[in-house]
Amino acid sequence: MDTGNNNDIPTLLKSNFPPYGRDFPGAIPTGRFSDGKVPSDIIAEKLGIAKTLPPYLGSNLKPHDLLKGVIFASGGSGYDPLTSKLLSVVSMSDQLKYFQEYLAKIKQHFGEEKVKFILEKSVFLVVSSSNDLAETYLVRSVEYDRNSYAEYLVELASEFIKELSGLGAKNIGVFSGVPVGCVPAQRTLFGGFKRKCYEKLNNMALHFNSKLSSSLDTLKKELPGKLVFIDVYETLLDIIKNPRNYGFKVADKGCCGTGKIELVELCNKFTPFTCSDASTHVFFDSYHPSEKAYQIITDKVLAKYLKYLNN
Repeated sequence: MDTGNNNDIPTLLKSNFPPYGRDFPGAIPTGRFSDGKVPSDIIAEKLGIAKTLPPYLGSNLKPHDLLKGVIFASGGSGYDPLTSKLLSVVSMSDQLKYFQEYLAKIKQHFGEEKVKFILEKSVFLVVSSSNDLAETYLVRSVEYDRNSYAEYLVELASEFIKELSGLGAKNIGVFSGVPVGCVPAQRTLFGGFKRKCYEKLNNMALHFNSKLSSSLDTLKKELPGKLVFIDVYETLLDIIKNPRNYGFKVADKGCCGTGKIELVELCNKFTPFTCSDASTHVFFDSYHPSEKAYQIITDKVLAKYLKYLNN
């Protein structure tokens, strides 16, 4: 979801250099973790709001840009506060602080009524958990087993959603975890010689999803407005398992370099073996999908869930 918030913070987790962004308008590397647009852009475009959405921390943000929507997401963050510390990115709690700052700016430039309108009519999307499950659990495994860590994440997610709702958000869509055990990097690290999907990690994501869905059902009764669980797990898994059905040739390796481990700094303009056409690959680097895969996932999500969030 991040459209460039990591560009100006001191983290190694950046993608504002080639070959990232090579299929973005103008072939500009903007800090999006893909060859082109990411789901936040695609959703905004499909809804007729804007062709792309800016990062909140972008230096050239004008007051009117705020009205179309902005991205607070920071690549590498997670529900677990330890996740953003490990990767030196913007924590979820700081993202909420930026959201409050955003509302204050709307009030300053456009008045209280506009703030009320945005809170009541906007769609707020919460997309997290992959970094928690894939990276932070390795550190937390001393104190949690896989299932109890997934349940801890659900508690943190629920708290975050309550806080977001408390700030006035009325239409909240919460994305499920994804089959993160099937991303190329996890296959390389844990999938053995044949680089199979790492099922322990996928099962952890499924456990997280089932508990999150139940937790959201409970929260729906407590919170005003709409709260929707958006399940993307099966959609991405089907693309990975049956790539040819969607027009892809490669699903177990990214386009960048060998596709097995290249990510952020390791995926750069000097990286050899990078593919010439990212649309043949489900993944662009060893962790993040290509724009084409994002387009397919986003189309399916909007077709299935938008009606539940419409006001």
